Amino acid sequence: MNRSLRLSPLCARSPDAFRSRLICSRFLIARHSSSKREKVAPVVQLSSPQPKSWVEQVSPSVRPYLYLARMDKPIGTLLLYYPCAWSITMASYALHQPLSVPITYLALFGTGAFIMRGAGCTINDMWDSKLDKAVARTQSRPLASGALTPTQAFTFLGVQLTAGLGILLQLNWYSILLGASSLSVVTIYPFMKRITYWPQAVLGLAFNWGALLGWSAVAGAVNWTVCLPLYAGGIAWTLVYDSIYAHQDKTDDVTVGIRSTALLFGSNTRPILTALSASSLSLITLAGYLNHQALPFYLGVGAASVQLIRILRDTDFDDVKSCWKGFVGCGWVGRWIWAGATLDYLFLLYGS
Repeated sequence: MNRSLRLSPLCARSPDAFRSRLICSRFLIARHSSSKREKVAPVVQLSSPQPKSWVEQVSPSVRPYLYLARMDKPIGTLLLYYPCAWSITMASYALHQPLSVPITYLALFGTGAFIMRGAGCTINDMWDSKLDKAVARTQSRPLASGALTPTQAFTFLGVQLTAGLGILLQLNWYSILLGASSLSVVTIYPFMKRITYWPQAVLGLAFNWGALLGWSAVAGAVNWTVCLPLYAGGIAWTLVYDSIYAHQDKTDDVTVGIRSTALLFGSNTRPILTALSASSLSLITLAGYLNHQALPFYLGVGAASVQLIRILRDTDFDDVKSCWKGFVGCGWVGRWIWAGATLDYLFLLYGS
């Protein structure tokens, strides 16, 4: 018998020996069994379930199309929309337009950004369906997983582009031609990651086209003096946030053969993105100066600067979750710049 189960002398000296022995025996057996179970029982840690996207609540037949257009991740639409909003608001400020003008175009461009961002994602996934199968983060995308066929995706793209054209036709002819010319950049962007380490720069060309288009919609033509530095500043900003985004996949990208600024910059990512951030904010500040913006605009740029400093300080470029958080946080940069431009415009209209 195991020593731990022998009766102790204390139990034997009890007035009621039998009862004492029985009680002590049961206690020691229970303790022995408990300790034995503790040694072999696995430790189970329960984790809270991951929150599901709202897309999971819609019909299964519609769900893959929503995921294809990334409707569960609105940050991409916002990043496309903010340069449009900057330009529309700054043009309205420069031309002293009534409030109805920027409201109309902000709503129109917001709808257009929602549609065209989705169309861009569809084009991207049609190009990259084979590559997406080899990257852990993108294996579940509708085309990579087989939830949609290429024919279904192409048909859906036709619907998206038709809706986008409907929005574009609401603008003046100068803007229609200018907007249509951006499709060439949108189409070639997914191919760039195969031939250059700078696909983020090509994305910047496409995603900041609204800095030109927004002004032409309000004014009838682009004021290149203001819009070129605004456009260039937006491109530098895109290089920052999309390089952070690309760090999520850099391990798989090396294996598959995808190129990006994340791989190009490597261990120098933080200082390079700091320089790009400074360039972006300097160019946007120059655009504001050339447009004769007042103090609220520069306060907005200042708030955007603080946000970028925090992101570049806190992001761990070797941690996927940290990179995603930094990428999403870059949306606040565009938001603060637009807030400053909007306050400036409202003070112009209603200030004393």
